[in-house]
Amino acid sequence: MLTWLFPPTDSGLLAFCVLTGLGVLAAIATGRSFAASWSPLWLVVPAMIALAAAVHFLHYALFRENLMSAYYYGVTLLIMLIFASLGYRSKRAAQMGSQYRWMFRNEGMFWRDRPQH
Repeated sequence: MLTWLFPPTDSGLLAFCVLTGLGVLAAIATGRSFAASWSPLWLVVPAMIALAAAVHFLHYALFRENLMSAYYYGVTLLIMLIFASLGYRSKRAAQMGSQYRWMFRNEGMFWRDRPQH
């Protein structure tokens, strides 16, 4: 099941997904923290490269995955980048809706201009 996306593990897919899930939660928190400090989105990329390397190393250490597998590292990096950008976007939308209440309104992951009367 999904062996083309995730490496086969002896310990089971559940443990592998739990570790990836913890990495995803860390990526969301990292994206939100970058947005909270009003940093640009491109600064999330180097942080996710490091986080994906850490998660990939833990996969290697716990599941004997090939450490030099660029494919699985790329999959991990892509997952981390997606969730970090979602965390960044949700926090930035909340910031824009609260900091600039007279100009914007928060609509989930986006902000919209307030109609001028």
